[in-house]
Amino acid sequence: MSGTMVLALGGNALIQPGEEGTVDQQAVRAREVAASLASLDASTRLVVTHGNGPQVGRALLRSDLCAAEIPPTPLDVAVAGTCGEIGTMLAQALTETMARPVCDVLTHVDVDLADPAFLDPRKFIGSFYSREDAEQRAMEFCWSIREDTGRGWRRVVASPEPKRIVELAAIRTLLDAGQVVIACGGGGVPVRPLGTGWIGVEAVIDKDLASAFLAAELGADAFVIVTGVDEVAVDWGTPSARALRDTRADEIRAWLAAGQFPPGSMGPKVAAALSFLDAGGTEVLITSPECLPEALAGGRGTRITR
Repeated sequence: MSGTMVLALGGNALIQPGEEGTVDQQAVRAREVAASLASLDASTRLVVTHGNGPQVGRALLRSDLCAAEIPPTPLDVAVAGTCGEIGTMLAQALTETMARPVCDVLTHVDVDLADPAFLDPRKFIGSFYSREDAEQRAMEFCWSIREDTGRGWRRVVASPEPKRIVELAAIRTLLDAGQVVIACGGGGVPVRPLGTGWIGVEAVIDKDLASAFLAAELGADAFVIVTGVDEVAVDWGTPSARALRDTRADEIRAWLAAGQFPPGSMGPKVAAALSFLDAGGTEVLITSPECLPEALAGGRGTRITR
């Protein structure tokens, strides 16, 4: 892959199952992800985005548990804070591995308060709980909760669509200057216009959708989604499960419409991939952190083209 690439890291890329998710553990994962990008052509204009679901969920839980002693942290501020933490770890790792200048841009994204997502929260954040524990926390902290595709119960918040990336011009300028840019962490900090500026909104923008939006706005050639599976599969969890390697947008769209990709897991990633291609993007690659080097070389992952 060459030209301009936007690579979206899942929030769980830095916290592996069974780990506590300490800063040291996340830093190790950041270096592993950075090492997988070492083979990229030096001429590739690279933007790295990242999720922060586990991290922002922990930050909010910490705020809830300490509410008697410390003023609560609004959701948009928690998004911004965790993006700074993750961005620092990624910037250090990418600078060491790629030997290129790296800049972390705290990114704000306009949303519309009339977006129906505010009436029906569905975006998962934070840790997994049993139903009993989740219901207890929902009562204690006024959470909305849902089951996450059979993996447990989690907190859910509103997830409106991105309308405008406030720092888009700055990101372009940094890319033109040869910087590797970290941007749209956690989907960006949700804001709404206010006068000549903007004000924060308590919501979480889907990271993959915001990344696809950013990729389209930048005119990127490739959009890479790094998630928890090596390839996208149809008939997942059944004896007839089949991994997809090279496919086209119309095929993926038909499988999405047929319910092959659950809304709580692969569905939003496939939808984000299609939104990028529909906006004029050339190709999308979906794979795991472990398979990323081989996938970038064409040997693994699911590659979707128009």
